[in-house]
Amino acid sequence: MKISYKRSIDRNMGLEVNFWEMILRTTISFAVLLFLARLLGKKQLSQLTFFNYITGITIGSIAAEIASQKETPFIDGLLSLIWWTLLTILMSWISLKSSRARVLLDDEPTILIKDGKLSVKSLKSTRMHMDDLLMMLREQSIFSIQDVHYAVLETNGELSVFKKPNQQEATKQDVKADVSLPVYMPREIISDGKIVQKNLLELDLDEEWVMRKLRKQGIDSVEDVFYAQLQTNGSLYINLRKEIE
Repeated sequence: MKISYKRSIDRNMGLEVNFWEMILRTTISFAVLLFLARLLGKKQLSQLTFFNYITGITIGSIAAEIASQKETPFIDGLLSLIWWTLLTILMSWISLKSSRARVLLDDEPTILIKDGKLSVKSLKSTRMHMDDLLMMLREQSIFSIQDVHYAVLETNGELSVFKKPNQQEATKQDVKADVSLPVYMPREIISDGKIVQKNLLELDLDEEWVMRKLRKQGIDSVEDVFYAQLQTNGSLYINLRKEIE
């Protein structure tokens, strides 16, 4: 009876040790992965080429292995995670310096439609069929190949399309509309009843300017405003709290 009770205590202590060990491993892995993701930069997300895709999956897999597998030596896994990230940064740096390395890592864009004519050879080289191409065209609101002058498959898998002149949308310059540059870029000025000071500084504005704008619309307190956005012409788009409650 005493032996059985002792074994039960040992098992419970073992579970407790494993629990806190895994919590610690997961927390450290999470923090390191977050730091390394910031180190890799926005390109890893915004331009997901084949190389970036493989790199992202591998780094995530290593981090998951460290966090979830007690048998994996923690320091070894952490070293592997950091080294893989450094190799990724190194390859990115080499691709910046060498066009050949850039093509080797990320491939190069492929022209699928040229001068309004479909390139069957390019479709075969990219292992795409017509249904894939037509779907990608429809995603850009193009339902007929004859409307396309050029179509280029980018290295991140997206399709860039240059329409024929008679299918392009008219610009403001075409219709002789006002083409003067906007005074401001739309920015958040008030959020949840508080002025966003960072944006005001970047726009070279102050709180007194904001209050003048609010008073012109009969608003005496910033706290009455749920959201306010500066428009290109200097006016404010305002949502009052009472309008959303």
